[in-house]
Amino acid sequence: MLAIGLMSGTSRDGIDAALIETDGQGSSSGVAFHAMPYSDGFRVRLAEACQRAMAMERPGFEPLIHAVEEELTELHVEAVSDLLARSGHVTQDIAVIGFHGHTVAHRPERRWTWQIGDGAALAGAFGIPVVGDLRSADVAAGGQGAPLLPVYHRALAHALPKPVAILNLGGVANITAIGSDGDIIAFDTGMASGLIDNWMQTHSDRGFDEGGATAALGTVDESRLAAMLADPWFDLAPPKSIDREAFTMEPVRDMELEDGAATLTAFSAAAVARGVNHLPERPTHVYVAGGGRHNRTLMQMLAARTGAQVRSVDELGWDGDALEAQGFAYMAVRHLLGLPISFPGTTGAPAPMTGGVLFEPA
Repeated sequence: MLAIGLMSGTSRDGIDAALIETDGQGSSSGVAFHAMPYSDGFRVRLAEACQRAMAMERPGFEPLIHAVEEELTELHVEAVSDLLARSGHVTQDIAVIGFHGHTVAHRPERRWTWQIGDGAALAGAFGIPVVGDLRSADVAAGGQGAPLLPVYHRALAHALPKPVAILNLGGVANITAIGSDGDIIAFDTGMASGLIDNWMQTHSDRGFDEGGATAALGTVDESRLAAMLADPWFDLAPPKSIDREAFTMEPVRDMELEDGAATLTAFSAAAVARGVNHLPERPTHVYVAGGGRHNRTLMQMLAARTGAQVRSVDELGWDGDALEAQGFAYMAVRHLLGLPISFPGTTGAPAPMTGGVLFEPA
């Protein structure tokens, strides 16, 4: 069936909208993709909503967060409209929309996670069933609620030599490791582009370090890097997940622009290397998806610190920009079929779980 997947990720740069054809199991092919950037003003409001949500004991009504949710939903309606226009398809062609929303707070240690976005309003806008709230059931059952992409990675990587790893570099990094026996282990490794983007936005007139050019001019402060890596979270065995707000730029705040960018980039790469050390089999190849794969300095540091062949997933014929949105389309189809999207080895859930809430159009 044809399905749309929507993703507003921890990088807070915009909405990824993907259209795929899939059976929800071993067959999946991309049909169309559209990336719609956020305005600077909305990015600021979204960041403030995240900070307020993280300060709350539990999800609840908060005026700014509610206003941002309404605006976020309207932007997703616009993204779906644009995707349909670009693909040449009409709403009647689409079986389901996988709507991730935006994570404003992720607190699995408190048994809750919070993705804003009105699934019922989105379903009503197009007359298409929407599967949203994809993480809450997993977290309520004791899982981490993340990462969820491994089920899609497994489907795409079925023909690759094992062991192999798929690394997603958004604001936060997560890895899917598929062993020689086909077993999956997946978890967040730490930051990817989140802190680097924050650094560039507060210390320069640029929104991100394009191509890693700024970091390439700097020098890594190994003592500060070691202090950042001393956080006990890195020693926790997987499965594990983390919120973007868990780490800050404070350890590098007084550094020069280039040196700070280099040290934060090394922090992301070294965290992945620490994650690889948790795996029962070291992958010889790590294939990278997400915006971070365009950061050449980060990719070079990943290869140096993991000792693996680090390649873009585009070399496999996959679309590294669309992969995450495609995954949520795939998960929405699995929800319709009653198939699980999270597993004990990927989120720590007690059993395979279907997850998600179905919003039927009125």
